Amino acid sequence: MKAAFSVEDLSFRYPSSKEDTIRRISFEVYEGEIFGLLGPSGAGKSTIQKILIKLLGNYRGTIKYFGKDLNSLSNSYYEEIGVGFEVPVHFSKLTALENMKFFSGFYKKRANIQELMERVGLWEYRNVKVAEFSKGMKVRLNFVRAMLNHPRVLFLDEVTNGLDPKNARIIKDMIAEYRAGGGTVFLTTHLMNDVEQLCDRIVFCVDGRLVETSTPRDLKLKYGKREVKVEYRKNGNIESAIFPLDGIGFNNEFQDLLRSGKVETIHSCETSMEEIFILVTGVDLK
Repeated sequence: MKAAFSVEDLSFRYPSSKEDTIRRISFEVYEGEIFGLLGPSGAGKSTIQKILIKLLGNYRGTIKYFGKDLNSLSNSYYEEIGVGFEVPVHFSKLTALENMKFFSGFYKKRANIQELMERVGLWEYRNVKVAEFSKGMKVRLNFVRAMLNHPRVLFLDEVTNGLDPKNARIIKDMIAEYRAGGGTVFLTTHLMNDVEQLCDRIVFCVDGRLVETSTPRDLKLKYGKREVKVEYRKNGNIESAIFPLDGIGFNNEFQDLLRSGKVETIHSCETSMEEIFILVTGVDLK
């Protein structure tokens, strides 16, 4: 599998700091995958992203973009990446369409603005000044901006934060379609539903170090319990029982419950991504 980014022994220190913010981290982001970077606030996630999009230099270590040293790349690098910052940046006195036409003018390759805006439900508001947009509308327009140049790699920071479930689903569907078309996504988020639904692999960053890299499924298996919880109705009340997953097909009590016709729900006792986040980072998301 080809690596979009190969990062080796990356360290970074801000000029005003006495200690490194990023501390000798190494990882790879593969072409055609959605790679999630998770961690508590202040862990170094934004710094890593800013380094990869060449907003910060003077780092130590090696970063290669499809085999080429990141430092050696010219401004043509920006033709290949799309960036959606956590805080939407638009010209509030311009309309949504005027904003998109302005930003698309920086690129040689240009996506169809109307198609993108229609997909996120903003085309009918194209002539409305962005100052009059709600937070959710600005977030959706921010995603359109990140897609304007048909990017090869997409950097997204809290891409669905502030969106209602319907519009969040639209954005996530577009991200999944982008990946299916060969695009690579570097995703930073605190929304664990996004992680579960989108990410092929994730890495946790804590205090400038990477502490765990895996797939969401493997993490849930690693930190979860091999048990099944059954809720059933008995004498008009809801009761529950937990059974070991191993050998469950031969568990007579479990089989009797299934045959009783009183079972209402069955759940595997897998750990949620929120619980895994807390276990790995030691920080509560709330």
